[in-house]
Amino acid sequence: MTVAIPATAPSSFEIKSASLPLVALLLKSPDLALLASELRNRFGDIPDFFDNDPLVLDLGPLQASGADESINFAALLAMLRDYRLSPVAAKSGSPAQMAAALASGLVAAPDARLTGNRQRADSEQPQPVQQVQLAASPPASPPQPPLPQGALVIDKPLRSGQQIYARGRDLVVLSMVNAGAEVIADGHIHVYAPLRGKAMAGARGNTDARIFSLALDAELLSIAGVYRTSETPLPASIQGKPAQVRLVSSEDGDKLVMDSMP
Repeated sequence: MTVAIPATAPSSFEIKSASLPLVALLLKSPDLALLASELRNRFGDIPDFFDNDPLVLDLGPLQASGADESINFAALLAMLRDYRLSPVAAKSGSPAQMAAALASGLVAAPDARLTGNRQRADSEQPQPVQQVQLAASPPASPPQPPLPQGALVIDKPLRSGQQIYARGRDLVVLSMVNAGAEVIADGHIHVYAPLRGKAMAGARGNTDARIFSLALDAELLSIAGVYRTSETPLPASIQGKPAQVRLVSSEDGDKLVMDSMP
């Protein structure tokens, strides 16, 4: 015989499983002075790169390299907060490191897994920012994906000292990017005019991002942290002409490849 037992549901709250998109910092060195210097070089002139994004500290690279030293988590977390990051969890450290992380207020996230773009070990930045999800029991109903953002379109020339950042989307520039100006995008960068300043596509580690220009003559080109400066001149077949820039991986490492366009 089946018996139904009356139950009472709370009226003031409800608990459900959820997934949380995070950025992950893969810490490759316990040297916080080095980390501070590289963070400053990479993000010091992009104050709105992060927007209080929750972050998980992945200490796995330290374990892989045999670096089992203690970490000053108080100083590390303060440094990350200065860049508008919100550290919430840590994973893959030694028992001592994880104990210190928990004592600093972080939670353990052993099941956090990196998704999206592949990891890169040779970037100029400490680690390309990638999205992770905290593993959880399957939600009652699948979350709705966010609506895709359209490209950020700039229709005025960019002068020296100006900077444009297309967070989470592509960037389209319809006028000249002068020397000393910077265009940055998490996705592709399209410049339908001469590109003479700095262009950084795939700023959050998107290795599939590309840079397109009708007249390529940039001071700096970067995709997912792999960069090339004007100290290495552009090929004559490319300079000042329509071209695209993409990132290619090979046994010799990652490199920027430039192709002319009709």
